[in-house]
Amino acid sequence: MIWFWLSILALLCWSGSDLFSKMGTRENDKNSHWKVVFAVGLIMGIHFFITLIGGAIIDNTVGVDNVNKIVASLFYTDFKFIDFVRYLPIAALYILAMVLGYIGLRYIELSISSPICNSSGALAFLLCLVFGLVSTEDITPLTIVGIVMITVGIVALGFVEQREDEEVKKARQEKANRKYTKSILAFLLPISYLIIDALGTVGDEYLFSDAFIEKTGIEMSDYAANAAFELTFFLLAVFAFIWLKFVKKDTVFKGNKYLMYGGLCETVGQVFYMAVMFSDFSVGMVIISAYCAISILWSRIFLKEKLSWKHYVCIALAIAGIVILG
Repeated sequence: MIWFWLSILALLCWSGSDLFSKMGTRENDKNSHWKVVFAVGLIMGIHFFITLIGGAIIDNTVGVDNVNKIVASLFYTDFKFIDFVRYLPIAALYILAMVLGYIGLRYIELSISSPICNSSGALAFLLCLVFGLVSTEDITPLTIVGIVMITVGIVALGFVEQREDEEVKKARQEKANRKYTKSILAFLLPISYLIIDALGTVGDEYLFSDAFIEKTGIEMSDYAANAAFELTFFLLAVFAFIWLKFVKKDTVFKGNKYLMYGGLCETVGQVFYMAVMFSDFSVGMVIISAYCAISILWSRIFLKEKLSWKHYVCIALAIAGIVILG
């Protein structure tokens, strides 16, 4: 039962990260994405150093095999600096995707961007199939149905978004007190996230595949990979701070508490996700994959976003496909 609740917590944290990052983003702030990067990277950096210290203590005392998986996710890593170098290309893909997603928050409703970004698993599965990282035996009728539903949902969503009358769009956005102009760029940013994040997943699959390990003799634990990701994000946060403070002469996020909440939710959600991933509760992955549905709920309640019924039909189709694929 504990894994079910951890899955729910991961779902709530990642949907909360979506919400708070959106709340902390201003349409007229060209540096907003760097502020989100700093907040997320700072919290991830703190967790990285906690696991680094905790890992040294655990390895020198009881050993990780004797530690609860939840505790290990919170406080353990067997990270070595070479892991940072090896994982850097994959971490860079994931982080680049996230940065593009943060930029997109300025241009498009969270209700639209979150389902698109969260559909990257479908493309990742197809790419893994193409590169031979997934066996054709893993393809079931439900897999095909899920991928088709996601694809149709996203394509239809783009069509609805671009064909919607501009006056109708402005009228919908009045309650949310946000104005978005119709733009191909606005829709391409979450699409770019989808593609780049999927490439990161392919890199992950290859790095941890038996073929790669047998070919190179290089083997990295999930703990080390996560720590490498967090360190990479922390280094980018340091860059973001220098860029904002000394180049752009801007405040980092003075008076904007939502960005820190977003960074905290992103990191804690990652911890809970890892704990579930290390368990045998496979249903947890399905639960967590549906977090964009909760993001839409939050955006409707707290951001007052209101879409047309056509938008919601397309989004529902994509989310159903994500859950089925999960």
